[in-house]
Amino acid sequence: MKDLIRDNIKNLIPYSCARDEFSGVAEVYLDANENYYDYSGKGYNRYPDPHCMELREQIQNKMGLPTINTVIGNGSDELIDNLIRIFCEPNKDSILIMPPTYGAYKVFSDINAVEVKSLLLKEDFLIDLEEFKKFSIINKEDGNSCKLAFICSPNNPTGESQDISVIEDMAKSFGGMLIIDEAYAEFSDKVSATSLINKYPNIVVLKTFSKCYGLAGARVGIMVSSSELCSVMNSVKAPYNVGFPSQRAALDLLKKHDEIIRERDEVVIRRDEYFTKFLTLEIVEKVYKSDANFLLMKTKDSNKICSILQSKGIIIRNRNKVIHCENCVRITIGSKSECERVYKEMSEIVL
Repeated sequence: MKDLIRDNIKNLIPYSCARDEFSGVAEVYLDANENYYDYSGKGYNRYPDPHCMELREQIQNKMGLPTINTVIGNGSDELIDNLIRIFCEPNKDSILIMPPTYGAYKVFSDINAVEVKSLLLKEDFLIDLEEFKKFSIINKEDGNSCKLAFICSPNNPTGESQDISVIEDMAKSFGGMLIIDEAYAEFSDKVSATSLINKYPNIVVLKTFSKCYGLAGARVGIMVSSSELCSVMNSVKAPYNVGFPSQRAALDLLKKHDEIIRERDEVVIRRDEYFTKFLTLEIVEKVYKSDANFLLMKTKDSNKICSILQSKGIIIRNRNKVIHCENCVRITIGSKSECERVYKEMSEIVL
């Protein structure tokens, strides 16, 4: 892993903030140039813990992810951006994405002037292992090598998961870093790639509070990786990257962990129920099996369907311009009444 990191990152002397140099409780804080007066009444006049220790300890207790193997990000997007910065030299290195997939991987690479190479998923939305092996830096003389490979599992927008045995095979054959984005993993019964962290130092897993935990507005992501990479990430990320209100919101939700898991189970049941129901609609040609909290379906005319639903106050995602997703729409699994309403409105559409 160390050989893959950019030289300037290896030699980086990280910024040391006031809360890095003192931990614990004191009576007077005059070290961080904060305002002594708490106008909010909630302690927002003080800088937050830059390492989110209390939150990471509760993540260990509730999710089983050791604190030594976690870093908290301002959403998973910050972690994705920083991983590209840590490993990829601008205008020199490249990453691998596997479309159709989450669009932010390419955007952050473009921002960082890092080339993006693509390996299309097969028609069943699974990875072509033999083709994947061509992109490893082990074979860098062929010009196809990539420093990072991003796997979204369960995948957005398809909902398909990659089997843990496939991910392990990829980790064995790939000379770069394998980034597994598990934003939707709580809705799947597949084994998490976090089970491979201690075995393969080139595996990084990204998780989030945005989906199952319903905290999209707070922007709290989790990187799970080797302690060595966590240390590097801590030196690269912004000093106070996750604000106190977001840390507190995540902590409050972890206290409701069992309740959230029960509601998650209801979402999964509803997803499978509407998978069957949407298949009966005249305007729907195919519904793809999903391990996430949404369904992707191929329709007769996604543009018209989205337009009609929007006129009725219903917003779904048109994925028509995404490769392999022509005339597809993606529908998030909402409440029972929301799902029933969109089903009813779609059943009345005539094309």
